[in-house]
Amino acid sequence: MRRSMTALAAVGVLALATAGCATDEPTASPSGSASAAAGSGTGEQSKFFVQADYDNELALLDAAPTGPAGKPWEQVLNPKMVDTAKFKKAGPHKICFSNAALNNPWRQVGFKTMQAEVEAQRSRISGFVHVDAEGKDQKQIADINDLLGKKCDALIVSPNTTATLTPAVEAACKAGLPVVVFDRGVNTTCPVTFINPVGGYGFGHVGAEFVSQKMKPGGKLLALRILPGVDVLETRWSAAKIALDKAKVDVVGVEFTDGDPAKTKKIVNDYIQRYGTIDGVWMDAGAVAVAAVEAFQDAGKPVPPMNGEDQLDFLKLWKDKKLTAIAPTYPTYQWRTPIIAALNILDGTQVSNPWKLPQPTVTQDNLDQYLDASMPPLHYAMCGCRDLPGYPQRWK
Repeated sequence: MRRSMTALAAVGVLALATAGCATDEPTASPSGSASAAAGSGTGEQSKFFVQADYDNELALLDAAPTGPAGKPWEQVLNPKMVDTAKFKKAGPHKICFSNAALNNPWRQVGFKTMQAEVEAQRSRISGFVHVDAEGKDQKQIADINDLLGKKCDALIVSPNTTATLTPAVEAACKAGLPVVVFDRGVNTTCPVTFINPVGGYGFGHVGAEFVSQKMKPGGKLLALRILPGVDVLETRWSAAKIALDKAKVDVVGVEFTDGDPAKTKKIVNDYIQRYGTIDGVWMDAGAVAVAAVEAFQDAGKPVPPMNGEDQLDFLKLWKDKKLTAIAPTYPTYQWRTPIIAALNILDGTQVSNPWKLPQPTVTQDNLDQYLDASMPPLHYAMCGCRDLPGYPQRWK
């Protein structure tokens, strides 16, 4: 990701549209080669695109992680360790968390995972304060300012939007708190570490490369996005458009769904009516993947090659209907890592900055290992929560 810390917007449902970040753009001017930035059949490249970060993320997809086997939330790709000795203090510790929102299933599953990690670390944590910004930048800015007076030993932040939350994070750093940013990023290097998986470029590339290879040559593709202006969604699209342009796919539409299943169905149906056949679907997030599939089924059309995500409703439909599909992921197990990182920092133990986590992909070959009929449809397979207190009831 960018040295200024780019990140991810979580997968969304309808309420994600309230994130209020449609005009949020990075302050730094992006770089990139003319060939990648110009685009061909998919319009101009996003202002968020950075060629070096794109190249780095694609390389990370094949990198071997460092860390304990079977615990990807503790693993690091290409670690770059930083000293934390100045933050060392005796515990147990009070950990504070400013959360962008709990407005979609991905964030809800993730937060349950974080709470369970806190419970698992209870001997080292004296208190855990969580504040939900409800997808509102100004509320999160006020929340962070309020937390600075709560005698927190460490502050975790998942920013609602990238540029707007940067000053609030910088203020927390200046207050002397060790700050851990995860999931979505900010345009500053002051936090001790920034945690997220490989990232948006990797996600977008994996899905677009698969779909373009499975489509008939020159076929028509519909791109479904949630909303503009969120860094990781922009980088997902940036990588996808490079792959789609390279494959000379005919991208007949790039539409924003607001994460709304009903709106998604209408968009897909409109394109089926307009073109008769849609040969591929690429999505920048998978929460409405089932709605897209149902639109083809309702129209009596075959479901084309597509990508979704590791939400269980999509994985089950994929298997039941024998779809041609792939599911790049943005694993919810990353919600464990900020708690682990904060405690390590307060112990004076070195941590990696950035802390890049593995980002597995669900394919036809490994689909069965991620299916779990006992869990709810909106559960995410990559929760990394099976060893945590309260599993599985906490997540049902």
